[in-house]
Amino acid sequence: MGAGAATIASAGAAVGIGNVFSSLIHSVARNPSLAKQLFGYAILGFALTEAIALFALMMAFLILFVF
Repeated sequence: MGAGAATIASAGAAVGIGNVFSSLIHSVARNPSLAKQLFGYAILGFALTEAIALFALMMAFLILFVF
């Protein structure tokens, strides 16, 4: 059960990270002058998405090994 939850969480994180950088590419294509500011926001979005994935992985391991 824990391994399945970790797999689902990592797939969701991959989709989220793809959305973040897809939006970055679209935004820079629309307004290249804001590229530096948008890149900072994209890195923040990446970090938050990855943190949620690591939290879900930690919960999955707790379910797998503790209960």
